[in-house]
Amino acid sequence: MSVVVSSLSKHFGSVRAIDDLSIEFREGAISVLLGASGCGKTTTLRCIAGLEQPTSGQISIGGQTVFASARGIDLPPERRDLGMVFQSYAIWPHMTVLENVALPLRAKKRPAAEVAERARATLTSVGLGQQIDRGATQLSGGQQQRVSIARCLVADPRLILMDEPLSNLDAKLRVEMRHEIRQLQRRLGATILFVTHDQEEAMSLADEIILFDKGKIVQRGAPEELYFRPQVRYVADFLGKANLLPVTARPTAGGLEVVADGGHVLASGQVSGIDGGGRALAMVRPEAWRIGPVDAEGLTGRVEETTFIGDRRELLVQTPIGRLTVMTLGMRSFGTGEGLSLTVEPEYLHLIAEAA
Repeated sequence: MSVVVSSLSKHFGSVRAIDDLSIEFREGAISVLLGASGCGKTTTLRCIAGLEQPTSGQISIGGQTVFASARGIDLPPERRDLGMVFQSYAIWPHMTVLENVALPLRAKKRPAAEVAERARATLTSVGLGQQIDRGATQLSGGQQQRVSIARCLVADPRLILMDEPLSNLDAKLRVEMRHEIRQLQRRLGATILFVTHDQEEAMSLADEIILFDKGKIVQRGAPEELYFRPQVRYVADFLGKANLLPVTARPTAGGLEVVADGGHVLASGQVSGIDGGGRALAMVRPEAWRIGPVDAEGLTGRVEETTFIGDRRELLVQTPIGRLTVMTLGMRSFGTGEGLSLTVEPEYLHLIAEAA
């Protein structure tokens, strides 16, 4: 199901929540709208859903124009043939699981037999076939979210919108629900627009991430592309942790020699990012550093602080070019004050234009 947004703007007084946004979302994929609070991601989703009226622009779903300011078109949510999963579950406490899921079909005045059959089948598809007669609020948080998802799916919407649906769940359950949503999308081939501020959630779920800032798209692409090949500093900073180092890139026969301030050569070879030489920011992800003994080649450093995170260990290392963040396996132990050396392969170093 195609979703096309053209020159969309939404103003709240003097605040431009969405600023002349144009994008075509991928059909049959999970597109994650990611960004900090107030960046415009949720407002964009609500405008597509018909829950918020844009100031100007146009929105089309499946080739049908559902909003066009210039032509006075603004279809209500129930006529946009979409389903929505909310952060708060929006479960009716006085109804059973089956009654909650049947609501969209009853609103469309479908025959009672069809309503019951489709509601039961949809609940079975999300693993709640044995819970249909229970009170909806008697279920666990994860089960209530499955009820919310089933209610979204029961009417076979052309488009599924999810607004931070996992934020109220505990950490382990969030991981399980991510997997379930991913499996559901693959089974249905559905187009899903998913809003979150959680970077890990975005990278684990998305076919494509659209990163917002101040009502505009900063970068869009596959999770790996945004993480390893950010176009601007904001993207590098927002997604995960990054060491951003002022450098000079010098053309060589084999590619580029990347030299940090102070004359320390970080890498030499084929590096990604800017073309040609000049000043730049070198991005090295914490896990890209190779740790060696203190007397080996590379940057010498001393461990200032260690943080154990179970499967990994984060080190803050003081070096001649400043303090660096280094990530290694949790089973490796380092003491405060311990000396070491750091190197990085050219393919794991990415250059960003200094002014970007």
